[in-house]
Amino acid sequence: MKYKKIILYLLTTTLLFSTPISLVEKAKKNGLAPIPDNGKELLKIIDPENVITPKRVHLGKMLYFDPRLSKSSLISCNWCHNLGLGGVDGVAKAIGHRWAGNPLHLNSPTVYNAVFAKRQFWDGRSPSLEDQAQGPIQAGVEMAAPKELIEQRINSIPQYVKLFHKAYKTKKKITFKQIADTIAIFERTLVTPSRYDDFLNGKKDALSKIEKEGLNIFIDKGCVTCHNGIALGGDMKPFELKEKYKYRDTGSFIGKDKKMIKVPTLRNVTETAPYFHNGMIWDLKNAIKEMGKVQVGYKIEQNKKSSNFSIDIMPISLTNKDINKIYAFLKSLDGRKPKIEFPQLPPSTLKTARPNEK
Repeated sequence: MKYKKIILYLLTTTLLFSTPISLVEKAKKNGLAPIPDNGKELLKIIDPENVITPKRVHLGKMLYFDPRLSKSSLISCNWCHNLGLGGVDGVAKAIGHRWAGNPLHLNSPTVYNAVFAKRQFWDGRSPSLEDQAQGPIQAGVEMAAPKELIEQRINSIPQYVKLFHKAYKTKKKITFKQIADTIAIFERTLVTPSRYDDFLNGKKDALSKIEKEGLNIFIDKGCVTCHNGIALGGDMKPFELKEKYKYRDTGSFIGKDKKMIKVPTLRNVTETAPYFHNGMIWDLKNAIKEMGKVQVGYKIEQNKKSSNFSIDIMPISLTNKDINKIYAFLKSLDGRKPKIEFPQLPPSTLKTARPNEK
């Protein structure tokens, strides 16, 4: 009974139909949404405040790759969110200042498509990319740099000062918040449309037969309860609804408040191993299998003579065939990534604060 209440809470959009509908319609009615193929519509989503300009994006990219935003001058944003590796670092737990592993054994989430997430960080403490960008720079276990140090370094480099003045049309001193906001502007452009989006946008042959079957199972088994929206994740949801996660004792993070954990995006998931918040599962098929054990599914039945319906909670119970088909579907989420050229960074000056590895 308690599971039924939880599922009723989770199911924000579940519609029933007495007549057959297409797979595209079924996906959309169950909360899935594509990256818009219309540039103007996409811009409304990734840039609601109208802050993106070419000059700011270029500047944000420079800052994203600049290791001087860390205390040691060794760690850049790209250190944990490598744009050449699916936007992640490819290790189980993030490694930060002085080669220290994350004390909670937290895995680095991908930066690609992060703009579509409703919350940032595993505990969902940040509501936006702009707010999130301030965290890792200052965190002692990550980049370990105080605000004042970052402001001093950037303001001591004439080329950065010139670029900021041009990008924002102001002569004011560059602030830490402005630096973080500019990084976020660049991150807002890291969008990767895929064949899955092409399919939902009307290209019927974009997915293969097995990929369509996998999408259908993904919906019917209730995976869309948490993995929905454009991000196929990105919001806070309860975890371990049916059984305990196999590796829950690795690290000390078990969720925010009522065991709420940010649902990771499934976009480019074949490139972002290892999986789960503590990065303990490397095989994607095993990750799918584990989710089938940890979470619960649901079955919706409608009375043919009335509009009444019931929700029955049930084990997800994935067969090997189901797992293989879901895996095939997830491969269709591999996206077309924007071309990123490593920027040439401006040189430090004698006034620039020196690296500090302590």
